[in-house]
Amino acid sequence: MASLLIGRRDFLKRSGSAIALVTFPNIAFSQSTTAIRLEWQQFKTTTQYASFINAVHTMRANTNALSPASWTYWTNVHVNYCPHGIPYFLAWHRGYIHYLEQQLRVVSGDNTLNLPYWDYYKYPTMPAEFTDPSTNNPLYVPRTGTSVYNALSLSPFASAVWNFQRGTTNAFEPLIESAPHNPVHNLIGGIMATMQSPNDPIFYLHHAQIDRLWHAWAMPNGKGIPATSNPYNAANSSPYWAGSFTYASTLTMPKYLAYYPGWLGNDYANVTPPSVLPPLAKAGSPFKLVQAQLEPAMTRPAVADLPVAVPRTISATSRSLGGVLNARLGESSASLQLPLAASHLQTVRDAISAAVGAAAQSGIAKAGASRSVKVVLDNLQLRGAGAKGGFFYNVYVNLPAAGDVAEIRQKHFLGTVGPFEIAGASHHGQPKLELPATEVLAGLSSSGLKEVVLSIVRVSGDNAPRGEVLRIGEARIEVSSDAPWERNAGGGLLPGQCYC
Repeated sequence: MASLLIGRRDFLKRSGSAIALVTFPNIAFSQSTTAIRLEWQQFKTTTQYASFINAVHTMRANTNALSPASWTYWTNVHVNYCPHGIPYFLAWHRGYIHYLEQQLRVVSGDNTLNLPYWDYYKYPTMPAEFTDPSTNNPLYVPRTGTSVYNALSLSPFASAVWNFQRGTTNAFEPLIESAPHNPVHNLIGGIMATMQSPNDPIFYLHHAQIDRLWHAWAMPNGKGIPATSNPYNAANSSPYWAGSFTYASTLTMPKYLAYYPGWLGNDYANVTPPSVLPPLAKAGSPFKLVQAQLEPAMTRPAVADLPVAVPRTISATSRSLGGVLNARLGESSASLQLPLAASHLQTVRDAISAAVGAAAQSGIAKAGASRSVKVVLDNLQLRGAGAKGGFFYNVYVNLPAAGDVAEIRQKHFLGTVGPFEIAGASHHGQPKLELPATEVLAGLSSSGLKEVVLSIVRVSGDNAPRGEVLRIGEARIEVSSDAPWERNAGGGLLPGQCYC
């Protein structure tokens, strides 16, 4: 297949005429029927399977990267427009896989073809059809790993997870992006560990699964998703859904249509969120896991001896309180103690108080006051075989010396870092990850805030690289006068509205 990737400016200018060559079916919310997306194991027993194989084969063989009938075109859409680690991650991708599904139907000539999903909470090993390296298999690309068991987490489906968007407490979107979404990309590796991940056909089954999990979590009442009344009355929507998503110069979608999959004509064969993790594929697995279900006891990794980063102003609204430099990570885990002065720890406490107190509820705070805390991993560099994936790290703050992971994981968990997260950060600017820490730190006791220690815990897949794979130029803690709630104004349910 063609490997040509086109930058955003050229893609925007040159793709308009190309997409006009293809007529997509009308947005499906006007239809009286709903297409049911099937799990792969069931999907491959239907007549849709041959249509899917034919469409993928035809699109991968198309060398015109400006044609929507080529596989590379949709990779360029993702490279140039996808949001990761920011609002609308889930909603934008819901529209993206919807439009790819329409293209599969156009290319195959099968209007009954629906995009399948891979339920890795039932089948954590990649379907065999994707791992067969036969010459004529359009589903195969080289990958580092095929098991995503170590990526799985039940945290997004905990009963306390009610809100949806970033900037709110107990929010679903950032939780599911941290796990399982990002770790699945990391453990599969290869092209899946980059922003060009849609080149791998398993990408679309992965994102159909993520979309299904979002839908399943929201059932039956939408929980805390900012609401919109119906697809015919966008004016009665929360401001959260104002505007449109862009996929190409002439391919957009009103944001509010992504509120509910049925408005795009889709539903799933299974709309029940996972409540248990699958059994290991075989006894005596060589994988070292840190997930709660297998390793109830975990000792905090030893603190690395590293040079100190001095406190300094980062921007007009953000200040570093200090950190450490030049952390090198491989197969072992490590803790990084951020050397904060007593006055800086008080600044952290004050920011937490501002975020969880009356000011956070009203949006009122003293001008210039610190109102949020984040951990920043800056100048990230993949080393050796690190770019190939097959691993990631869980990042925790102030883990106790030892404890029960089932009880402490979410209480101390900040997020994940691996080749996929670094690729996304580099794609949007410098290789830097900002992990919101206000809510986690607010949940710790006063005695637990006597210091700030990051634990970066290695999680390996079935073909993980050895040796040094990651360098962190600087790990620091920042306080900001920006308030998370201001970034998502207009959220919340509207009276009398439903998720339907």
